[in-house]
Amino acid sequence: MSEPFELRKPSFNFVYNPTTTTTTSTSSRPTATAITGTSFSFGQAAFSSCASTSSNTLETEKNSAEETNTFLFPDLHLKEKSQWRKMEWTEERKINLMKSIKSYSPDREGVNQARVLLLGPVSSGKSSFVSSVHSVFNGRVTNRAMVGSYTSGFTKKLQSFNIGSERGEPTGLVLCDLMGLRDGQMTGLSLHDILSVIKGHVPDGHKFHPHQPFDTQTVGYVKRPSLKDRIHCVAFVVDATKILSYPQGLRQTFHQLRKYISDLGVHQVALLTHVDRICQETNEDVSHVYKSKIVGSMMEKAGALLGMSTSYIVPVKNYSSELEVDLSTDVLLLTAADHILQYAHLYFQDSAPEDSCAKMI
Repeated sequence: MSEPFELRKPSFNFVYNPTTTTTTSTSSRPTATAITGTSFSFGQAAFSSCASTSSNTLETEKNSAEETNTFLFPDLHLKEKSQWRKMEWTEERKINLMKSIKSYSPDREGVNQARVLLLGPVSSGKSSFVSSVHSVFNGRVTNRAMVGSYTSGFTKKLQSFNIGSERGEPTGLVLCDLMGLRDGQMTGLSLHDILSVIKGHVPDGHKFHPHQPFDTQTVGYVKRPSLKDRIHCVAFVVDATKILSYPQGLRQTFHQLRKYISDLGVHQVALLTHVDRICQETNEDVSHVYKSKIVGSMMEKAGALLGMSTSYIVPVKNYSSELEVDLSTDVLLLTAADHILQYAHLYFQDSAPEDSCAKMI
């Protein structure tokens, strides 16, 4: 019999700092910067506001890496002696995480699943994350969600995937995949479209079109969504190899999204994907990820891009070219899924049924 889901403190105690390691305390609810406007407009300038004083050096390394198709920092072996986030890379830890995720059930009458929306730029790794987590539970690498190329996304419609389901039966965690935000141009997803998904008005399988915003006249529109139809947590997904080159307008987009999503009482976390592509030692051994100064530095920059503390951000390595699963990669993926689930669970704890209904109208 599976062990019951155990609610743990969702924020990590250890936050990486390029010069020192400190212990910080963060509130359970994220904060957001108010950004006015109702549609997205992506700037063309390279993202630079979150870069540190060494950003020029990092940008030079990045450009060189892209030209040669190698690691972002191929010659740097910057590793702490101990992990700056405590993590156990054992089979026992993997099994416990799998049991916890599979046994999860929301603490709310009439709601059997926590629905989590994955949101981020095109090719940030959203669909790959869904497939990778499924691979962990299947014991072999499979592509459950259709994955596009590294430069163009595949997902065009809202799709929901039960996590931990071996035979297609419903489970307590559902990851919802949505088309990505394209750098520098619109993709058909307006702020209204995204908020409609979060509020539960958009049916699963709806295909978004650039010139047809989702509204009350759209076929399938859910007029009065119940709590089980809504999104209970949003997980932003950003690519570690692109943190230094995302357009500046994307930062404003994320901050704008976070403001409106927070107003709905929905918690947000973030996944930093492709960490194995920026650090050679992490690529060789994923269990070194929390010893890597490079990964730690990129998490700080991702936090500035998203406007959130690094305690809400977890690094991820998705399965891509592999045919077999790996223990350390499995533990990292399951930890990310569990991290998401902790904040989804807070949604049900933070608001009374009547409060959440009023916010979603």
